[in-house]
Amino acid sequence: MKRIVFMGTPDFAVPVLQKLIENKYDVALVVTQPDRPKGRKKVITPPPVKEEALKHGIEVFQPEKLRKDYQALIDAKPDLIVTAAYGQILPKEVLEIAPFGAINVHASLLPELRGGAPIHYSIIQGKKKTGVTIMYMAEKLDAGDILTQTEVEIEDTDHVGTLHDKLADAGSGLLMDTLPDLFADNITPVKQDESSATFAANIKREQEQIDWNKPAAEIYNQIRGLHPWPVAFTIYQGKVMKIWWGEGISDSSSSKPAGEIIAKDSKSFTVQCGQQTSIKITEIQPAGKKRMKVKDYLQASQDRIQIGVILGE
Repeated sequence: MKRIVFMGTPDFAVPVLQKLIENKYDVALVVTQPDRPKGRKKVITPPPVKEEALKHGIEVFQPEKLRKDYQALIDAKPDLIVTAAYGQILPKEVLEIAPFGAINVHASLLPELRGGAPIHYSIIQGKKKTGVTIMYMAEKLDAGDILTQTEVEIEDTDHVGTLHDKLADAGSGLLMDTLPDLFADNITPVKQDESSATFAANIKREQEQIDWNKPAAEIYNQIRGLHPWPVAFTIYQGKVMKIWWGEGISDSSSSKPAGEIIAKDSKSFTVQCGQQTSIKITEIQPAGKKRMKVKDYLQASQDRIQIGVILGE
């Protein structure tokens, strides 16, 4: 059985590692990011991939900077390096360690959405489908030759969490289909079309704030494209309010300014958006409070949400 070094860090990479183990591949070493502080209490927490590797007694290596510290990979003598959301670019020296090279499981249909947040952007951009690409690693970000791809539909109710799980499952299955042909030299790699390349850089704080001047459909895509992390937000009466979920996109005959709360009922409040559209907000996190349904927030006092207030100011 071929020896594999697996490199990955977050939850997305765990099913890929699990499939390698289940299918009896010899995972000689797992490389992942160092343990990091997590949560409000900044508790030092190991990456999900590390936890999975230790369950199976696999050696774990956590270099702070791989480009300066990769001797452990050489010592593992792998036939192939497999990466999935590892989080660092592999230097040329690492790409050349294994006879079968280094391949990556990437959560988009490359050359679309190269970068660290392809799942978020596929929803934010309103795409109806995305997928997984397995390709050779290159020194340039997500630009290596393509080995195999599979498509995954994006439903209107999908958010980052649900699509993440679909893609993780699709990616692990695609890898298992790809490896036998790769080792048998039955795949002809295909170069990416650089002219079609798009990018999905990590989400910045300013991308999380809702611009109510946009049409409601775009705002809905933003909300679900940031759910359940890092979560869209707006400003309500001078304080940050996270917007966890919305629905009920509709045309609006209101002449009120974008961002104004124009209606409410027992379960939601309606916000005027751009291009004569509106959206109902159903789940929020007010400043200093936990995530909650709007209906629960309003049970204490209907005055908590006031018609006529303009969000974002």
